[in-house]
Amino acid sequence: MRDFMAFRTMVTPIIIQVIFWIGVVICVIAGIVYIGVGVNQYDGGPNILKGLVILFLGPLTVRIYCEILIIFFRINETLTEIKHAVEDHRPKETA
Repeated sequence: MRDFMAFRTMVTPIIIQVIFWIGVVICVIAGIVYIGVGVNQYDGGPNILKGLVILFLGPLTVRIYCEILIIFFRINETLTEIKHAVEDHRPKETA
């Protein structure tokens, strides 16, 4: 709890995972809506194509974006581990 209050524990990676799933749901719904609109129109081919692109490439794009955000937090965690390892192996100064 002390690390959380001192901002040493990050909550943003969990929030990024939630944002990923919300983005996937939005992409799937938007893709289905575009396909439905395209099917109900006389010349709805472009809408069907847009719907398929959103349905398949949308979640992939959201995943890539979220992974890029997570990389920053992984870099922070790794640097913190390196810092602690260096501090543990440093000879203690005697006064």
